[in-house]
Amino acid sequence: MKRIILILFVVLPFLLSSCGGSKKTVGSKKAPNSNGIFTSSQTLTSILEEAQEEGKIVFVDMYTTWCAPCKVMDEEVYTHQSVHDLFKDKVISYKVDAEKANGPDLALIYNVQVYPTLLFLDDKGREIVRSDGALSTTGFLDLARLALDQQNF
Repeated sequence: MKRIILILFVVLPFLLSSCGGSKKTVGSKKAPNSNGIFTSSQTLTSILEEAQEEGKIVFVDMYTTWCAPCKVMDEEVYTHQSVHDLFKDKVISYKVDAEKANGPDLALIYNVQVYPTLLFLDDKGREIVRSDGALSTTGFLDLARLALDQQNF
């Protein structure tokens, strides 16, 4: 009996929460861009230069390929129309694999220890706000609005 309780209350919720399957949120609106909100630039330096030129802040998604919550955010949060609407004129988004290329260096600089780590930076690369762990669309929008408010957008 104790083993069944352990499975129901400890193991099963863990397995369900880390599922990277094709779970769909009822009533979510997908944006037309299947790549989500991310730019194709290769370095944070080029992103920061672009942010300075355009008067925007920078969002950095520090992820790993094995991170199930990262995949859920890719599928359900970053592709949501409300995220696109908020970001389009105010935020440049940059996705970094924390285990490849410049990812380990950025993970060290920004003290990333959890995936995903969601960073909002000013155009100099200074942290405005962060979330250590995945967020729902609503939670992500709240974090983005907090970052924008702190930068007087």
